[in-house]
Amino acid sequence: MAEKPYAWSKGAVLEEHSRRKHKILREYFFEYLTVRCKLPQQEKFRLAIVDGFAGGGRYRCGTSGSPLIFVEELKRAVEMVNVQRASQGMGLIEIECLLVLNDHSRDAIEELKTNVAPLQAEIAETVPRLHLRVEYLNEAFERAYPTMKRFLEQGRYRNVLFNLDQCGYSHVDRNTLLDIMRSHPSVEIFYTFMISSLLSFLQKSDPVLLAAQLRPFGIDSTNLASLEGGMSKPNWLGAAERLVFETFRTCAPFVSPFSVNNPGGWRYWLIHFANIYRGRQVYNNILHQNSSSQAHYGRSGLNMLAYDPSHDDGSLYLFDLTGREGARNQLLEDIPRLISESGDVIGVGDFYESIYNATPAHTDDVHSAIIENPDVEVITPAGGERRKANTIAVGDMLKLKTQKSFFPMFLNASTKRGR
Repeated sequence: MAEKPYAWSKGAVLEEHSRRKHKILREYFFEYLTVRCKLPQQEKFRLAIVDGFAGGGRYRCGTSGSPLIFVEELKRAVEMVNVQRASQGMGLIEIECLLVLNDHSRDAIEELKTNVAPLQAEIAETVPRLHLRVEYLNEAFERAYPTMKRFLEQGRYRNVLFNLDQCGYSHVDRNTLLDIMRSHPSVEIFYTFMISSLLSFLQKSDPVLLAAQLRPFGIDSTNLASLEGGMSKPNWLGAAERLVFETFRTCAPFVSPFSVNNPGGWRYWLIHFANIYRGRQVYNNILHQNSSSQAHYGRSGLNMLAYDPSHDDGSLYLFDLTGREGARNQLLEDIPRLISESGDVIGVGDFYESIYNATPAHTDDVHSAIIENPDVEVITPAGGERRKANTIAVGDMLKLKTQKSFFPMFLNASTKRGR
């Protein structure tokens, strides 16, 4: 599929897949800010946002694009957080934000400046606790990246968010993704691309990987044109998701390889990269608030990509109520099995670290499956036992009960060896 750059000077049309991505981005960014500003002793929060393909800022229909979404949500978050802090007798907080906006199109940047200026002026006049600095760049992303990196290093920003909503696939080098994730202590990336462009790239650069990932699904990697009519089939989504995860899994500890859900075919991917499990945990929860915006095909418990295509034991997971019910059933089996791999006990923090790169599940469903599980108990640091799902804390321990209802893994293995 050919890339179609937006004509911002003539009024860009907002497509449905972009509308869905922007809703997720808006809600996640607001949640990100409120979570980061919760400490009672906190007086200031500093962050940098880089929008590498910023566009003109506003679509023909009047809807905000990603740069305006960031500004709007910054304003809303500062106001809401400080209202809550004041009501609780806490000191107010200030947010200092560097916003770096880049686009290769000169028309887009000039349009963007016009759209950002009134919002920036309003913030300066009415929101004294939000300090917003905006820098504009007009380069291809890879050419602009050294300047972006210099801005971040000069400001010593630890909290960094990149939004890389490109056309096609080839505008962001994989090594740049690696550099971003390794250069900042607390960094996350939203990364968008067209799957057809990734397939074409891999067909030339890594045909062995492409063939290995598509072969189990009966897809011929040498004839990608034949996929056009089958991109709406669930097994295609399963193959593509595995391929995407395999391509990017080394870029960050936590990678969400979910496609933007589109009844006409899974063509656009919105990937979230994070260095800590909390980012992926919150992202999963936001997807469930936007059910059917993204799609996963495979298992819905832990080990989300561990299914056998030849037996077609995967299922379509749209982060909706039906999917969540199936996830809870799988989690009841998967959770004690994971604990048993550590022996009979695992810390909740270590448990989170081990699952959140391999599950689409909502936090509430994970916690419910722990509390309801006949084989698991939650032990507090003081030695007590948790009885409610919403009280589970990072410092707790998950322990297998002495009388287990499932057959122990090591006994099962030894029994098989003895046959």
